[in-house]
Amino acid sequence: MPLVLISGYPSAGKTTRALQLKEYCESKIASTGADARASRLKVHLINDQTLGVSRAVYHTARAEKDARAEEYSAVKRVLSRDDIVIADGLNYIKGFRYQLYCEAKAVSTPSCVVHIGTPADKCREINTALLADKDKDGGYEEEDFENLIFRYEEPNGMTRWDSPLFIVVQEDETAWCDQVWDALVGSDGKAKVVRPHQATVLKPATEQNYLYELDKTTSDIVTQITTYQKDHAGEGGGQITVQDVERPLELPATPMTLPQLQRIRRQFITMNRSHSFSKARIREVFVDFLNSEFLR
Repeated sequence: MPLVLISGYPSAGKTTRALQLKEYCESKIASTGADARASRLKVHLINDQTLGVSRAVYHTARAEKDARAEEYSAVKRVLSRDDIVIADGLNYIKGFRYQLYCEAKAVSTPSCVVHIGTPADKCREINTALLADKDKDGGYEEEDFENLIFRYEEPNGMTRWDSPLFIVVQEDETAWCDQVWDALVGSDGKAKVVRPHQATVLKPATEQNYLYELDKTTSDIVTQITTYQKDHAGEGGGQITVQDVERPLELPATPMTLPQLQRIRRQFITMNRSHSFSKARIREVFVDFLNSEFLR
């Protein structure tokens, strides 16, 4: 069943909204007829509190990475046909949202992103108050807070892994919960099924040389980009046609350096190493991923 990714600045009120959505979904399930599909649904809320993760993990890159891995594993464990999973966290990294989107697609379940649109200045004010109140669950240390604000990659409803995108502002009450429910479950109480994309369907381990082809194909495309940029120095932008891929590569106005391209390539390989989509699909999926990165 649906995966709901909560995203927003630190101290934006994400957990408050996540609890509101959890209560709403449980109420809808309880009021559904006994024979309806939705009556069998269960709601899971996953966040730093339920996982026992301290806000101090955001002070070091290694601890933060481990915390993200823990959230990822917890979400993956409970994604199923009869579960609504609310992933309440910063979820501020686009690549991490993409990974969770792929997990939802792999089990044929819809997903969405709920962006808590509290402005940065208001979040800063709330965080300061939380730090000062020792009787409550404290906020983020100032250095960590500013770092997270700076690194936040806002969801973009134009990308498939951030859509449908629901933006919740302070004045919103419960209407947004109705919208999320209708988009992911539907008013008829029947589960919406998502057809897995080839990029998210696990292939048998018998497919030979997958990792070799993943490495070689992505390396060849990066080489094609750098060669094109050398041949069109000073022009910026442009399109590259990749063999066997219908959609062209749309290069950004500012030429990409080799280290930038290699960083994107490594990220793609890391994210897809275990998914093993068909080798014939590597070019197409990598081109799609590059285009989304170039839009940043």
